[in-house]
Amino acid sequence: MKLSISVVIPTYNRVDTLVNCIEGIRRQARFPDEIVIVVRNSDHATLHYLSSLDLNVLKVALVERGGMIAALNAGILNSTGAIVALTDDDTVPHPDWLLNMERHYIKRPDVGGVGGRDIVHHGGKPVPPQKRQVGMIRPYGRIIGNHHIGMGDVREVDILKGANMSFRREAIRGLTFDEKLKGTGAQIHNELEFSQAVKKKGWKLLYDPNVLVDHFPAVRFDEDQRHSFNETAFFNAAHNETYAMLKHMRFMNRIMFLIWVVAVGSKSSPGVVQGMRMLPSQKGMALKKVALAFKGRWGGWKTWKGSLE
Repeated sequence: MKLSISVVIPTYNRVDTLVNCIEGIRRQARFPDEIVIVVRNSDHATLHYLSSLDLNVLKVALVERGGMIAALNAGILNSTGAIVALTDDDTVPHPDWLLNMERHYIKRPDVGGVGGRDIVHHGGKPVPPQKRQVGMIRPYGRIIGNHHIGMGDVREVDILKGANMSFRREAIRGLTFDEKLKGTGAQIHNELEFSQAVKKKGWKLLYDPNVLVDHFPAVRFDEDQRHSFNETAFFNAAHNETYAMLKHMRFMNRIMFLIWVVAVGSKSSPGVVQGMRMLPSQKGMALKKVALAFKGRWGGWKTWKGSLE
């Protein structure tokens, strides 16, 4: 049995990394039936590069608006495969990436999504695997990622990671990445919301540490610059996480979540307890982060409430 596979790669002004990504796709033991590159219509350098490629399975999808959500939705809309594999333009998939991914869909018809480890490289060195808890959401809303350092067996998860995730076409039929999420580029937590939407339809999500891509985090062209603080990006992260969680949680879990984010919170969106822990080392910045997190949480609440009207 064989399922048709479309690989979707959103890209913007990063030709150097895209070259390596496409070379990784070319080396696949299980070659994709279709490669959809989503490009902004103003990105002339990328369009020029793609026009030089000799790939008969290549399809270019143009978008006018910036942001990952518009690109992902355009990529899925313009793809035809029974499986849609999504990755970033700063990754290089391993040769058995699609082969290892496909076997889960063939073996288990209840699986709606499959993701794997993105081996993050810092300073030329890969971050080694070290965590068995991956892609989990606690009943009160704490999110455990760790996709890039996952180890162990194949397991069911609550969230897949955007740099290395795939979905069965049947499972995502009627779904789109939610445009209520804030941001102009990365639009953090878009995969959190989408993964939960797939699970809500009754499908299983799997994480397989052997479904591998190398990830070389490249420069972003928006307010979210990964490891540097930006007020807008910080607000957006708190907003998006809150909106996505409230949208898909049950009533009692929503109450637990709201209590937890105010009383404790996370390092990325601190509540009172996390703010107190950060205070000795970050001083005024800790207070600023708590205030921004609360502002973002409140914004996420209002977006969720507005979506119900």
